[in-house]
Amino acid sequence: MQPHGEVRSLSARVRRIVAPNPGPMTGPGTNTYVVGETDLVVVDPGPAAPSHVEAILDCVGDQLKFIACTHTHPDHSPAAARLAEATGATLIGRVTADDRHQDLTFQPAAQIEDDDCIAGDGWTLRAIRTPGHVDNHVCFLLEEEGMVFAGDHIMNGSTVVIVPPGGNMADYIASLRRLLDYDVKVVAPGHGELIPDCRGEVEKLVRHRLMREAKVASALESVPQSLDGLVVTVYDDVDPVMHEWAKLSLLAHLIKLEGEGRVERPDGSTGVPGAPVYMSADMAGWNAVISFGLAAIWLMALRMPRN
Repeated sequence: MQPHGEVRSLSARVRRIVAPNPGPMTGPGTNTYVVGETDLVVVDPGPAAPSHVEAILDCVGDQLKFIACTHTHPDHSPAAARLAEATGATLIGRVTADDRHQDLTFQPAAQIEDDDCIAGDGWTLRAIRTPGHVDNHVCFLLEEEGMVFAGDHIMNGSTVVIVPPGGNMADYIASLRRLLDYDVKVVAPGHGELIPDCRGEVEKLVRHRLMREAKVASALESVPQSLDGLVVTVYDDVDPVMHEWAKLSLLAHLIKLEGEGRVERPDGSTGVPGAPVYMSADMAGWNAVISFGLAAIWLMALRMPRN
């Protein structure tokens, strides 16, 4: 494991510094990447811990040109404002609505768009919009090496949590597949070690999400269930300590299935719910048929002559 604050060379153009914020959701800590020899860019500066900011400044000296953030969760972007203030570097990324999980100090001059590029001496970063984990998520492809800085789009050793409404499971799966449209050889995740096989990792993650989705659909075939009930069945392979986090991704799966017409809410509500109950669309259909049949029998009984 790389010690916090140590600068480690990963390739001819890329160095990594791991932030001192290890935990269940961040693994060893947030990976901050420094790209280039001169005209540098820092990707995901991480939390604004003084020791981490100091380690980045020591590494970049007076050569920092850009600070690029994959998204604005508090473990990825808060150090950006301090680095920009100290160096005058330009902030690159996107902002999103405040959902109480965003770093509001990150304010780029403009929203970076799909396939926009920034460049320095010997390096080019291409932006790839990858909404899903959150709607302002962007990956950055180092074209000279085929290395993609993936933020929380792909993590090493864990799957990412999808938190509605900013997170969207349908978008996430589509964004995973988008990476296969580019010449990506290596994934540099926001947490954990490099992943050498991008295609294999993407295919594995898509299979995993669809497997989880199938478990959701299967669990709803016979009886309506709440999130509390579903999470025990669908995430039976996950430590129960993590079930509160798992319920967020479970809700994202349910919203995706609802949008596809495969599950419904018996109360007819829509939008991001607080404590929903779901059932399969087939079950909802049978319930409607049964209700219609019972109503017809009741009307026939009313019309029958009484002796």
